[in-house]
Amino acid sequence: MSKFRTLTMVELCERLCEDRKTLIVYHVRSDADAVGSAFALRELLRMMNIPAICACADEVPERLRFLTDGVQGSVLLEEELRLDHDRVISVDSASPAQLGELYERLHRYIDLMIDHHGSGTVYADHYIDSEASATGEIIYELAKELLRQGKISELPPRVINSVYAAICSDTGCFRFANATPRTFRCAAELLEAGAEQAAINRQLFESKTFKQVKAEGEAASRMLLHDGGRIASVTFPYSSKFALSLSDENLETIIDIPRSVAGVEIAFSVRQPEDKPFFRVSMRSMSDLDVSAVCARFGGGGHMRAAGCSLEAPNIREAEEIILSAIRQRME
Repeated sequence: MSKFRTLTMVELCERLCEDRKTLIVYHVRSDADAVGSAFALRELLRMMNIPAICACADEVPERLRFLTDGVQGSVLLEEELRLDHDRVISVDSASPAQLGELYERLHRYIDLMIDHHGSGTVYADHYIDSEASATGEIIYELAKELLRQGKISELPPRVINSVYAAICSDTGCFRFANATPRTFRCAAELLEAGAEQAAINRQLFESKTFKQVKAEGEAASRMLLHDGGRIASVTFPYSSKFALSLSDENLETIIDIPRSVAGVEIAFSVRQPEDKPFFRVSMRSMSDLDVSAVCARFGGGGHMRAAGCSLEAPNIREAEEIILSAIRQRME
């Protein structure tokens, strides 16, 4: 039996309303759901006069800084954010590993986890709704409950836009199967409240740096099809990353290259962050195959159709073969 409590929405609100200096943490290699949810929650707490800041083991990606500009500078604790805090709340982080080095430093203080992933490792009292398309959807429901209780008097534009970006990001602009009728109702309410959807969608889906475009071009040149085109893979070794002067942030969208090929059911990318036998894997499913179950074999997880993991292997080709074998076993 888990030593951690499963909370209702009302209980979550009660805990959040405690007047305690709060550090909100979210997962490494952050996306708009993580950043948007964290900063929306920060705003909600501060509206209740509860001091709160956000922190991550990685800096906010350049393409997502529109969510944090004018609110908080760095999110790296080893820089200027050395605030003493009474509790830590994690958002959009399904397991301790996703918090990176912050988990080791802060795990004794983690009071709550708020998440929407269907698989992972519970590490605190929690509110987890795997039916939610994004953690942002949960934060929106939380905001409405705080309004209902009279704890806050309005939903300011920063909360509205942050939550909209979170939901839009994790649903692929409402293209993915996790976008439910509930999701569309949330989106409609956010639009009625003034969400700047056109500007947000452009930032998330139509604006890329030159280096990101270079990375996607290299990924396309390295793509392989397997099993009659049912599986597509991309490997991105450190040598390519170094030669093109790319950062890990520039590689975030290379998984979109294999997943966009017609007829592909499972797509995955294997990246080598450093010149070491260590690799990061992103996986997408366009079928009923549960890629989170595949990634769980390697200590990872995520959603049925979008998941990730890490592994060690002698070289990137062997890492690719290991993942390919695991997918084939699951397809049998």
